[in-house]
Amino acid sequence: MTFDRSIKIAPSILSADFANFGAEIQAIEAQGADWVHIDVMDGHFVPNLTFGPMAVKAFRPHVKTVMDVHLMIAPVDPYIDAYADAGTDILTAHVEAGPHIHRTLQAIRGAGMKAGVALNPGTPAEAVVHLLDLTDLICVMTVNPGFGGQKYIDMTAKVRRLREMVGDREIHIEIDGGMDPNTAPGMAAAGADVLVAGSAVFRDGSVQKPEVYGANMRAIRFAVAR
Repeated sequence: MTFDRSIKIAPSILSADFANFGAEIQAIEAQGADWVHIDVMDGHFVPNLTFGPMAVKAFRPHVKTVMDVHLMIAPVDPYIDAYADAGTDILTAHVEAGPHIHRTLQAIRGAGMKAGVALNPGTPAEAVVHLLDLTDLICVMTVNPGFGGQKYIDMTAKVRRLREMVGDREIHIEIDGGMDPNTAPGMAAAGADVLVAGSAVFRDGSVQKPEVYGANMRAIRFAVAR
């Protein structure tokens, strides 16, 4: 992965057709997705249950871009090697998920993946100030994690602060939750470069109508570029 700060759209396949993941991943990539975002939930750290390492491994052959796996689970450390084996490019753990996030990030990098750290809406930017040299991505939650389609929580000030903290380090700032043509421009202006979008990308489209995915992603890009 070559680092750059251009705006990247990472559709969350949590909003895709669960019976057709391979074709859905191929469709969004063909229509211009930069990354593929996979939300892993355990029914414990968050009130929902989604994918595990075996599902992620099954997705891998279909992902030609970047497989961005967001762990909303606790604990994280026992599963790091399984997600590495599944072919994950970036593995993100929540700072709130355990007492030793520093060790977790070291272990993620040690397993050969890029290391991400996620912050819930109630967690301040300063929670990662001592983690920056172990981090390749900071994921700012703009909803409380656990479900797609929630109401957006404005985190502009937090993103600005993180951008200041990151400085010239090669760390992506990712926004997860409620991204659409209305909310994405403010986040990009504050310093984010990866926009996770679920319903805003998949709405009204399908594998049979993939051009809708492309139009939805272009609408986000156009709004950010204005």
